[in-house]
Formats: sequence, structure tokens, C-alpha cells
Amino acid sequence: MLTILNLFGRSPFAPLQAHMNSVAKCVYALVDLFKALEAKNYSEVGKIAEQICNLEHAADLIKNDIRNHLPKSLFLPIDRGNLLEILAIQDHIADKAEDIAVLLTLKQLEILPIFQEEFKLFVQKNIETFDEAFLIIKELQELVESSFGGMEAAKVRSMVDIVAYREHEVDLIQRTLLKNLFNAEEQLTYITFNLWQRLLESIASISNLSENLAYRVRMTLELK
Repeated sequence: MLTILNLFGRSPFAPLQAHMNSVAKCVYALVDLFKALEAKNYSEVGKIAEQICNLEHAADLIKNDIRNHLPKSLFLPIDRGNLLEILAIQDHIADKAEDIAVLLTLKQLEILPIFQEEFKLFVQKNIETFDEAFLIIKELQELVESSFGGMEAAKVRSMVDIVAYREHEVDLIQRTLLKNLFNAEEQLTYITFNLWQRLLESIASISNLSENLAYRVRMTLELK
């Protein structure tokens, strides 16, 4: 409690940034998770999946601490509801990272040659989209200091556009992956095919939610 209150004393956005740092650990752990999958090191997949679940739990604790101890008397430069909505979207990103980790423990999947390169690019682009959204959250205090205007606001709007473009790139790769997956349908059991579909949807959610997060910050700018 004291830690969160001290963070609020420094900046109304410091707790959000602390939570996003924790969310980022979940997302970045996916890189090692998929490296282990590519190497067919399934014991390592299980270990990393467990680590991601623990990291998501740590992020949850920070989220709950913020919600429980958000000072009602604190003057906030943005609407309290907007702040909590940004927190909720960040939380959903960590949840999706955990979902991906859990899915990879259900069955020993093998990345088929027909979509191996596209899949690697797909994972990379989702994380790049998250990276751009993470940068926006890091800019929140600068936005406050500029009263949500001027060059800083213009910079953040430009950053939001970058997130949207990265998410669009992910959509295009996902369509190619799905086509390749359907082309390989006869090589897969029903369960494996279904699991791959769910996995692709969950990975794509990282970029979708990152875009939602960026747009929520932009909406906050427009309301000032």
C-alpha cells in the first residue's frame, strides 16, 4: 500500500507505469517461450509457461493494489475512469500472455514448415506493436508536464499512429498464417488444428490490445 501511495505522490501515472513494466515482463517472456517451442524443447516450454503465469500473477497484485488504494482525494489530470480503463487494458495484455503460455502446455505442438517463417514474423510483429504502446505509457508524465498539449501531445499522437500501423501489419500476416493453416488441415488432427487457431487468435490479441491501449491514451488527449 505504501509503495503505491508513494508512487501516486510522485506522479498520478507512476503506478500505471509500474504495472505496465510488470505486464512487459509477461509479454517479453513469450520470446523465449516460442524459441523453446521452435526447438521442440517441451520441458523448457513448460518452465517458461510457469514463469509467465507467475509474472501475470505479480502484475495482478499491482493492479489490485492500484484499484484498492487509488486515493479519492488525489487531484488527477485525467478522469479517474480513464485511468482505470488504461489499467484494465494493460491487465488484459498480461492475461493474454498467460493464455498463450497455458495453450502451449496443453499439447506438444510442432511449428509446421509451411508457416514457420510467417509464424516467427507474426510473433515478432505482435511484440513490436506492444513495444510501441509501452513507449506511449512511458510518455504519460511528459504529457502531464506539457498540460496534454504542444509538441509532446503531437509526439504521442504520432506514436499512436505507429501502433495502429504495426497492428495492421499483424493483421496481414495473420491472414497469411490462417490460409497456410487451412492448407495444412489434412496434416493435423482436429484438436491440433483447433489449438493452432486459438493460439494465433491469442497472439494477435497482444497487438489488438496494444492498439486499444494507444487509442485510449489518444482519447484522453482529445478530452483535455
